[in-house]
Amino acid sequence: MSDKNVKFIAADMDGTLLNEHGQLDPEFFEIFPRLEQHGIIFAAASGRQYYSLLDTFASIQDRMMFVAENGTFVMHQGKELYSCTLDKQDVVEIITAARQIENTHIVLCGKQSAYIETNDPQAVAEVQHYYHRCERVADLLAVEDEFVKVALCNFNGTEDNVYPSINAKFGERQKVVVSAKIWLDVMHADASKGAAIKQLQSRLGFSYEQTMSFGDYFNDVEMLEASYHSYAVENAHEGVKKFARFRAPSNRESGVLTVLKAYLDKLE
Repeated sequence: MSDKNVKFIAADMDGTLLNEHGQLDPEFFEIFPRLEQHGIIFAAASGRQYYSLLDTFASIQDRMMFVAENGTFVMHQGKELYSCTLDKQDVVEIITAARQIENTHIVLCGKQSAYIETNDPQAVAEVQHYYHRCERVADLLAVEDEFVKVALCNFNGTEDNVYPSINAKFGERQKVVVSAKIWLDVMHADASKGAAIKQLQSRLGFSYEQTMSFGDYFNDVEMLEASYHSYAVENAHEGVKKFARFRAPSNRESGVLTVLKAYLDKLE
């Protein structure tokens, strides 16, 4: 085997591996055993919660890696391999600032659960889509957990309505990233999907050249930079495409699976 043979593959979920309806192509479960046969580790690398990802991959959850919450929480076979938590005082300041932004719903992301204050039916439905373990609380500031992320949802768009003020206040101390059209995440300054993958490269002994990744949005940039075989799907944000060495067809066309099948066919 050459050193360029891929040993680790990470795929973003929403907008990348999942189609426009947020669904996983069932063919994935036919491709996954072929990856295993070649000793390739597959990771779901997502802004989604770990418990949400477990549900999506229920039938193979003990056979793959989960780079959850935008790289702040990495799990394998029920064991934590890596996490990057926020200081409690920083969490207090982020929540306090976010409460001042009109029409913005806060999700406090802990290792045990996600937490919300909102009663807004649209927001609750949107949150439950990504956070399958979620508690409604009276006051987010009173929650006890280890926190990996504060996610902010604004249905008018986060790039224009949330990012400017949050980045102005916290951008120098924390990682502030627009993760989707209506989502923005605030994490530890050192946190990213790329940072998590570099930890795994060091811990599991695979190289940059042996890493493949797929993404579509700004929270995928560091992951693409940490991978020689870096793919932006055709539907990716234009600002993200320049960070990828290669292109994959769009998520509507199961672009990730198209690339994986072509790669496996070459190996076999």
